[in-house]
Amino acid sequence: MVWPGTLPGEFAVRRVRRGAAPTSSYWWYGGVGAVPRGALLGVDHLANAPRRATSIGSVDVEHVIGLPHPRLRPFVTRYSGYRMHTAPGVHRGLPSRSLTLVITLDGTVDLPEGRFATLCGGLHDEAVLITHDGFQHGVQCDLTPLGLRALFGMPAGELSATTVGLDALDAPVCLRERVQDAPTWLDRFALLDELFGALVRPVKQQVEVAWAWQRLAAGAAVAEIAAEVGWSRQHLSARFAAEYGLTPKVMARVMRFENANRMLRGERRPTLTEVAAACGYTDQAHFNRDWRALCGATPTEWIAAELPFVQGSERGQASQW
Repeated sequence: MVWPGTLPGEFAVRRVRRGAAPTSSYWWYGGVGAVPRGALLGVDHLANAPRRATSIGSVDVEHVIGLPHPRLRPFVTRYSGYRMHTAPGVHRGLPSRSLTLVITLDGTVDLPEGRFATLCGGLHDEAVLITHDGFQHGVQCDLTPLGLRALFGMPAGELSATTVGLDALDAPVCLRERVQDAPTWLDRFALLDELFGALVRPVKQQVEVAWAWQRLAAGAAVAEIAAEVGWSRQHLSARFAAEYGLTPKVMARVMRFENANRMLRGERRPTLTEVAAACGYTDQAHFNRDWRALCGATPTEWIAAELPFVQGSERGQASQW
């Protein structure tokens, strides 16, 4: 087994046979080396990526998706450029398995805890309420929990349910200005490849915890994972929460919610009954309860309020701010 998304032999030093209990104390990851601007992100990089310019009534949305260079993808899974003119309102930032890093090109991201020109938000199990004046313009970068360690030297658990400015993470002070100066989305994404590549450092992560994350993503039960790694459920929960900020049980709910949300964003939207069954909810009432707890609205309410604004989103695994 190689950590999800890594290039075989390039980052993960130790392999574990699939289905076997982990046998070493830590995963080690090396740096990616220098990332010269333009060398990793070519013109073809966005050729097949979703690029949407949509008008729905008074809504004017431009949304462009880019993938980081393969060497960065264990740490950063996608770039999302957005420019949106809508009516003023409140947007829900939904729970997911990714941390959210945002660099605004104009204005700020306005949250209950403050206004941010740049930010990084940790994993959370409730919707984040984002107030906006009708104009939103910036770049969102979806980080893996390992990415927070590699880029900023801390576990995701330290940012659990918290949002901080990038200055609190010792990000380059000129990061926002350089992204603002880049003339196109392609140039901005290429610049981010360069900047993130320079930040990546060797990191280690306890293998049992990394294993638990992967097995949760595959739908395994917490008790089954605890048995595989030889820990009690209580010890697994404590170690997992220290690394990621959420317990395995809560993270499993978030991953299931994210899968359901992704289905609803698809080009062929299934019925709510189909989504509930496909994602493992026991019935429609369970589906509605879980969504209200995690999203602050039922699926029907979320579709009516939010879906027109996010239908241009890429259909991959990503945080949904």
